[in-house]
Amino acid sequence: MARLRAPDGCPWDREQTFDTIKRYTLEETYEVMEAIEDRDWPALREELGDLLLQPVFHAQMASEQDLFRIEDSLRAINEKLIRRHPHIFGDASAETADDVKTVWDSIKATEKPAKNGILEGINKALPALLEAKEISSRAAKAGFDWDSVEQVIDKLHEELDELKTATTPDEREGEIGDLFFVLVNIARFYKVDPEQALRRTNTKFKKRFKHLERRLEEKGRVVEGTPIGELEELWQEAKRA
Repeated sequence: MARLRAPDGCPWDREQTFDTIKRYTLEETYEVMEAIEDRDWPALREELGDLLLQPVFHAQMASEQDLFRIEDSLRAINEKLIRRHPHIFGDASAETADDVKTVWDSIKATEKPAKNGILEGINKALPALLEAKEISSRAAKAGFDWDSVEQVIDKLHEELDELKTATTPDEREGEIGDLFFVLVNIARFYKVDPEQALRRTNTKFKKRFKHLERRLEEKGRVVEGTPIGELEELWQEAKRA
């Protein structure tokens, strides 16, 4: 990377900045996730290499500006892992995954500067679903939460009823947003990652739709113009397959 960024290196690599590279960092992360979801291990091997390039690239740019070196980043994460795992590297005790999370969060709280509010510091660049997860988790930890998942499900039905009575585009947008937020809370109660759950459903839908398209192609036809009843039959066939 240092060679590529050198004065006689690659023109494209030399003109990159933190801001121009950050989009690739995000793209490579999602490509790693896709390889995992597809259980495509050769692709994962390659995508992890692409992802590893991103911190190398960022660290090289930082080094050129005398900000830090990649060794500093690696040292920092090593120290953090040791510090936040006192049940492994120290004398603390944590028997379950929940115990570990409690210890981790407790130590993390002592490392971060005090916030002006419970919801302060949430990354605004997060996808909306992940932001909702973080917001609801923090509020719940502070005691602002339902007593049971059944109450959250009741809230879901309440929000659905409100959506039915919404009459303007703005009202419908607001009610649909409320529905998403309640679903995120249901996922939290069930300890399900809402982002992963939705990505899994997206992948499932694409696979079934591809099956549907392939079956129609065998008949020399396409989705457009096919009666919905026939499409539903092919969809059920895809589900069985």
